[in-house]
Amino acid sequence: MRTLVLALIAVSAVAQSAVEIDNPYAHVTRIKLAPHEKLPVRAYPATVRICLSDAPPLCANGATAWLPAATSRAEENPSAQPLEEVLIELKAPHPPSPPITLDPVKLDPKYHTVDFENDRVRVLRTVLAPHIKSPMHQHLPYVVVYITELHTTMALADGKLVDNVRKRGEIAWRDAMQHSTENIGNQTAMEIQVELK
Repeated sequence: MRTLVLALIAVSAVAQSAVEIDNPYAHVTRIKLAPHEKLPVRAYPATVRICLSDAPPLCANGATAWLPAATSRAEENPSAQPLEEVLIELKAPHPPSPPITLDPVKLDPKYHTVDFENDRVRVLRTVLAPHIKSPMHQHLPYVVVYITELHTTMALADGKLVDNVRKRGEIAWRDAMQHSTENIGNQTAMEIQVELK
């Protein structure tokens, strides 16, 4: 009976995670944990964590963190609040990409900032006030997590205009690209871009 109970607890915890993206470069999972809940212990490659909820002391909404590879780690919610997070597990090799000459951080530092950078990733935070347009810029291949609901348009290098309506918490993969973005909504738009090196 005890084995059955433990198995049901493990299945319940696993049911709290959903794979959002799995390609040759990244495995992206959305995890939702109740207060004091944890997933089973397992090995993790180098990972970027993006919090989508306030669950102190581990997470604040929109916070990012680098988690080095670990042979044994359990994702755990030590807080009394529900936790929602996105884990971007890095695979090898990195995606091929052209050199970046139009860096958004250099071209538009008021709206594009670096949360952190290392030899595997550069984590950008883009915050666009309503009706602000960023200059044409480039990205390495990246995972984007939308921290707020937003409505933007992206003008691509080939002149194509893409309408980008997103809900809070949506996740997308983008190949290396050159574009400008305009926030056509009436609220501040925030997203996290995890560029893969």
